[in-house]
Amino acid sequence: MEWILLVIGFLLLIKGADFFVDGASSIAEKLHISPMVVGLTIVAFGTSAPEAVVSIIAALEGNGDMVLGNIIGSNIINITLLLGITALVSTLIIDRQTSTRELPYSLIAAGLLLILMSDAILFSSATNVVSRVDGIILLVGIVLFIFYILIKTKRSKHLKEESSTDDSKNMSWLKSIVLFVIGLIGIVLGGEMVVSNASSIAISLGMSQALVGLTIVAIGTSLPELVTSITAALKGEASMAIGNIVGSNIFNIFFVTGLTATIEPLNVSGDFIIDGWILIAATVLLLVLALWRKKLTKIEGVILLVFYLVYLTYIILRG
Repeated sequence: MEWILLVIGFLLLIKGADFFVDGASSIAEKLHISPMVVGLTIVAFGTSAPEAVVSIIAALEGNGDMVLGNIIGSNIINITLLLGITALVSTLIIDRQTSTRELPYSLIAAGLLLILMSDAILFSSATNVVSRVDGIILLVGIVLFIFYILIKTKRSKHLKEESSTDDSKNMSWLKSIVLFVIGLIGIVLGGEMVVSNASSIAISLGMSQALVGLTIVAIGTSLPELVTSITAALKGEASMAIGNIVGSNIFNIFFVTGLTATIEPLNVSGDFIIDGWILIAATVLLLVLALWRKKLTKIEGVILLVFYLVYLTYIILRG
């Protein structure tokens, strides 16, 4: 039964992402908002919903390892595996603002998370804990990001109104909203089904909670981003694909980790400090590629995939 539910979850994810991208891109056109802004906000928030659900449940059950493994693992997977696969499907052009603003903000988020969970190293504490105060600090980060996006949205809307006068999407408001909502429900429900059943299968095979969090749960909760990004790229919405992944990483750290830690403080295993550094390295790699190449082609896709395979080998050997 777990295997059957796993397959059903994958199907819901795939079809949900298809509806979600169609609805989101249509709404963006009608509001004269760029797909990049939609990807950084609505799509990123929607595809981060599985991480939020899984993390809050794990925190309430006292499993901080699952929470941090889910967040850090998901963000590494988003940058390397997801962008790598998406770049193999379609070349992704990275605009200047993403390279100089959103990606550096994502790097700041990763660095801040590493600092907040390094109590033993920085303050000689007996344990590493992401406390409620730390959670509130992270939530302030997402408030600042949303404020920045609101300013960007106004500028984007103004520019689009100047350059375009038509609603290019031949889809009614009702259909756009219905597709968006149904797609989001499919993504969240499908993601939850994939994560819960894959985790049960993995744990029954003897995997540790930390390893399950960094691999099965992280990949499972990243499936919405993967399917949404590939679907967006195939539909010619490459900027939405980039915005989705960068925005999702920012939401995962500032919103999901912040909210979860505010609800229930998170005890952190020492191994996750290394994973935090690896997340920073992956973010720096993407930032360098964005500034140097200004696009992700198949070559960059392979580089990102190799980075993930090396990381995956490391965490499996670590256990």
